[in-house]
Amino acid sequence: MKLTDLLNRVKVIQVIGKAEMKEIELLTIDSRTAGKNSLFFAIEGFKIDGHQFINEVISKGASAVVLHKPEMVPDQIFTHSNCVKIVVKDTRISLAEFANQFYDEPSKRLNLLGITGTKGKTTTAFYLKNIFEHTGNKTGLIGTVANYIGKSEVKTLLTTPQPHEVNSLLAQMVNEGCSHCVMEVSSHALDLHRVDYLKFSNAIFTNITSDHMDYHKTEEHYLNSKKILFDMIGPDGKVIYNIDDLKSSLLIKDSQAKKYSYGTDSKSDFQIKDIEFNLDGTTFTVSYKGVDYKLSTRLAGHFNAYNATSAFAAAVLNGINPDEVTEGIKSTPQVPGRFEIISRKNKKVIVDYSHTSDSLKQVLSAIQHIVKNERPIYTVFGCGGDRDRTKRPIMGEIASSMSERVYITSDNPRTEDPYLIIDETLKGIKQNNYRVIENRDEAIKTAIFESEDNAVILVAGKGHESYQEINGVRKDFSDKNISEKYLEEWAK
Repeated sequence: MKLTDLLNRVKVIQVIGKAEMKEIELLTIDSRTAGKNSLFFAIEGFKIDGHQFINEVISKGASAVVLHKPEMVPDQIFTHSNCVKIVVKDTRISLAEFANQFYDEPSKRLNLLGITGTKGKTTTAFYLKNIFEHTGNKTGLIGTVANYIGKSEVKTLLTTPQPHEVNSLLAQMVNEGCSHCVMEVSSHALDLHRVDYLKFSNAIFTNITSDHMDYHKTEEHYLNSKKILFDMIGPDGKVIYNIDDLKSSLLIKDSQAKKYSYGTDSKSDFQIKDIEFNLDGTTFTVSYKGVDYKLSTRLAGHFNAYNATSAFAAAVLNGINPDEVTEGIKSTPQVPGRFEIISRKNKKVIVDYSHTSDSLKQVLSAIQHIVKNERPIYTVFGCGGDRDRTKRPIMGEIASSMSERVYITSDNPRTEDPYLIIDETLKGIKQNNYRVIENRDEAIKTAIFESEDNAVILVAGKGHESYQEINGVRKDFSDKNISEKYLEEWAK
């Protein structure tokens, strides 16, 4: 694309240089990938400021640089190097705007559904993708576990990627014949303008509890960040929200979209009734417009009735026959790391992504409901480093009070001392039913070999993750693979 064509579609403060001579083939925020025909965006991050790499990018032959600190690199350097200097008010916002135009507004050529909330985003996204594909609609997915273009998987590190990556994925989906895309939308992404300028047809709210306080600092900021998604939906769009969550009214109050509720509340547009679940899955009823629909899913837990109902509502409101939706929910496969059950003989390990105090309490409550004091519950968990420290003692107290025995270990300590994380977790434990085993592999092995033959062992915190991050270095590590390995050894 000609740089002048792109500049004609976006808002900038100043352009210095011969933009009409430049061709753009790549948008990037990484100086290592900048080069000929690239457009580099100098993003001011929390640890690194992209403006520091502008001289390097210029020396590599980048066509142009977008920045909001024009004083950091003099105009003469740009002019001398034949690199175009583009000054904007906020580089993050401009990245979203440029990307949207560079990829020809791909979100307008898809039925784009955004899902936000503290928990349930991934599961709801998997339900919706399966429903749409069950009814013949090729569907993309952007989320925590992976990104998908139809059946093809694209690995991901962020729940919601950067704007140029999001728009590139959406454009690929359009080019490969997708009609729908389901996107998990994180609070970080909303606050950091990663989804600005996208056209969402639907926004789904799952629930909200305290999370990411290391970033948001206050619950009000967290809530307001989530609210951005619902404010983005126009009068022709739809908002599907959990009426049982008391914060939902604050999130949707300013949205111009048509609003539809789900939950156990009798006022719900999609009312959930008669929830039952065991280790084989969940059954429940959804009442919509006076008709009761019997639903079942192989995903276990009270919370999965909510996740499935939000997907049911969104699909029905998007014109899918309710009976087809019911089949789509029933056939949705196990979501990686979400109450994923591994069995050998009579012993079971449940791998779950529960990494907040509320999610840990919910998953342990679900296990208690299922075992009904007939099986002992063991929990293996740790808390992540460089993240919200306030939840650590709370999670320790929850795990200890709701389990027969707890193995406190490392999650992703990142750059923190793992033993300091463990010490903060132990402060919440009030009874002597725990053991500290910092090595996560050893903790999982010990829980499996020390527990009774009929035990249920929860391995919480990492879920689908295929790595463990220690001192900023990621190494291969899968809770599921490790659990399967030691269950096999134990069962011999």
